[in-house]
Parts: sequence; structure tokens; C-alpha cells
Amino acid sequence: MLRLEGLRDDAMTSRAESAGTDAGRTGDFQHRGAFFSSAEELRGRVLPRLRAALDSGDRAILAVAPRTRAALLAGLPAADAAAVERVDRRDLYDAPGRTLAALHRRARAEHPRPVLVVGEPPMPVEDPMRLREWHRLDSVLTHALAGTRMRLLCLHDERVLPERVRSDVRRTHPVLLARGDEYGSPDYVDPAAFSAPDAARPLPAPAGEQRSLRIGPDLASLRTAVGELAEKAEVPRERLGDLVLAANELAANVVEHGGGTGTLTLWRSPGWVVCDVADRGGGLLDPLCGYRPTEPVSPRGYGLWITRQVCDFMEISGGANGTLVRAHFRV
Repeated sequence: MLRLEGLRDDAMTSRAESAGTDAGRTGDFQHRGAFFSSAEELRGRVLPRLRAALDSGDRAILAVAPRTRAALLAGLPAADAAAVERVDRRDLYDAPGRTLAALHRRARAEHPRPVLVVGEPPMPVEDPMRLREWHRLDSVLTHALAGTRMRLLCLHDERVLPERVRSDVRRTHPVLLARGDEYGSPDYVDPAAFSAPDAARPLPAPAGEQRSLRIGPDLASLRTAVGELAEKAEVPRERLGDLVLAANELAANVVEHGGGTGTLTLWRSPGWVVCDVADRGGGLLDPLCGYRPTEPVSPRGYGLWITRQVCDFMEISGGANGTLVRAHFRV
């Protein structure tokens, strides 16, 4: 649970990972996708790039499923396999906002040394909301990590992915790998265009019992009230700090950019706590908000960046008459 000490009562108060690094002047972030349907195809697409990274003295990281990791490491000499850093896939791909922050943090830590990350992002085909948000993260990575010296290779086992999912992979990766070659994806679309349909898409109505409060300029009182609502909703204590922090940042955004007033609604669904923050100003229309690291010299802009990290999924929908931000917390 994140600690709440030090929260001020003005908008955009939180501080998180920012984009401050010399990589902005020398970086060359690369984002590639690769489909595979056999261990042979997998090794053919990945091993040449792993070997090249190791030969160049670059950092090489694997964050893939155990079966994928075993197939790749078995194709490397023992010394090379030992030099590859293994990261638990579940840790890196915990939630979209935290995944981006982790990649951004790692790129900064390694700079100016290039780093190759071979990942296997989750594609939860059984849950449209979660699947959509993982695709959205993939779509924004080329812009969000621009200026870093990271090369990210995303692996997708086409044996388990339906065509609709493979189609969105092609739309969110600017470069694809096949048979040892790489080529520009003819289906790739700009992140803003990929997410544009979601901006005007109404979110489903809350399910179950709802608890609401009005948002005003007194954010200290709001934090106390959110804590009381959370207690009534039996929110686990380990998620209480995350919920209050996210509510504070979203409410601060309403006060500064959303017309000054709004409504916060808390509700439960099986396995989740959901927090809706609605305003009447319609100032937040970009479903990619919070996916762009903020420069450290900027006095604002951290609120949605950190909100995406403390919640598990965040959706944005709205128009000229108002905006709804929905934060999901796994419990």
C-alpha cells in the first residue's frame, strides 16, 4: 500500500517516475512484435537478437512465460544463458500503468547502456476491458518511451490468440518480425487514432451498491470521506492507500480542469473495487492521459501518471459535457 504522508491539498500533487534523462537526446527506442507457433519459430525470431545484444555488451532481459523462457534459454550456450537476466513475467506485467513505469525506470537506470527486453504481455481474451487496456499500453509505448535506449520485443503465441487479438497486435506494433526478417506493420495506427473510439464510448453502468460523494476544492476532506466510504464498502486495508491516493489525484484534476465540481462513486464487483470520478467540464478527453511521463521541471502533470500506477486499470470516457474516469483496483 502506498503511504499518504505529504499529500498537499492542491491539484496534481503526487510525484512519480518522470522523463528526465539524457536519453531524450541520444535514445532510439524500438518496439517490435513477433508471433510464433512453435519453439523453432520462437528461437528463430528471438535468439539472433539476444545474441547480438550480449555480444554488444547490452543488457538482455527476459520477462516471458516459463515455457517460453525454457525454450529460449535452451537454445543459448550456457555462458550466454547465464548472462540473460530473468524477470518474473507476472511482476513486469502486473498492470499497464505499472508496466510502463517499470520499463521507463529500467531504461533510465541502464542509460546510456542499451537494454533489450523480451517480454510476453498478457492478452486476457476473457475480459474485454483488461484486454483493451493492455492493447492501449502497447499502442502508446513507442511515444511514452521515446528517447530511451530500450529495445522492446513483444512475443505473442498465435496458437492461443484469436484473430481479433492478433489484429490489434498488428495495429499496436510499428514493426513485426517474421522468418528472421522485420518489416513495418501495414496495419499499425497512431496511438491517438487507436484509442479515439474509446473516448466517446460510454462506460457500462456501475453494478451493485454504489456510494457517492461530491467533489469540491477541499481535498483533505475528500480524502477522509473516501476513506469512510471505503470502510463501508469493506475495501481491504492493503488497497486503501492506493484508492485514497488515486481519488485525490482524480479529484484534483476535476477541481483544476473539470469545472471545479464533480462526483465520486465507489462500488464493488467480484474481485474488484471500482472508483468512478465524473466532472461536468469535459476537460479530460484523451484516453491516453497518464501514459506520458512528465518532465521533472514541470510543476504539474503527475496526477494521472501516478494514478495509473496505483490502480490496476483506468478507463477514460467523455465529451464536451463531461468526463468519466474509472479506476479499477484488484482485491
